[in-house]
Amino acid sequence: MRVKRASLLVAAATCAIAAGGVFADTATTDHPVKDSYITTKVKAELAKDSSTKAHNIKVTTKDGVVALSGSVTSKAEKEKAETDARGIKGVVDVNNGLEVKQ
Repeated sequence: MRVKRASLLVAAATCAIAAGGVFADTATTDHPVKDSYITTKVKAELAKDSSTKAHNIKVTTKDGVVALSGSVTSKAEKEKAETDARGIKGVVDVNNGLEVKQ
């Protein structure tokens, strides 16, 4: 009985440590935020914002610098997409390559 309980505790501790690694990007540390995390968060923010057409905007990130490309229908939408990207934790800069097309 004690062996089972000890094994269960060890397994639970291992899972807790592994789960902590999954959420490490969201913790406040001196380590930079991963590019994939930034890209995902920017895409989610653009999708959530009704003033941007996220399906027309491509997002890539390299060393914390977000690049926006694609097309939007107005200068206001282009500026809003950039503002949304800049608001994400870990973003160092934004290269806004969005084209305004009527």
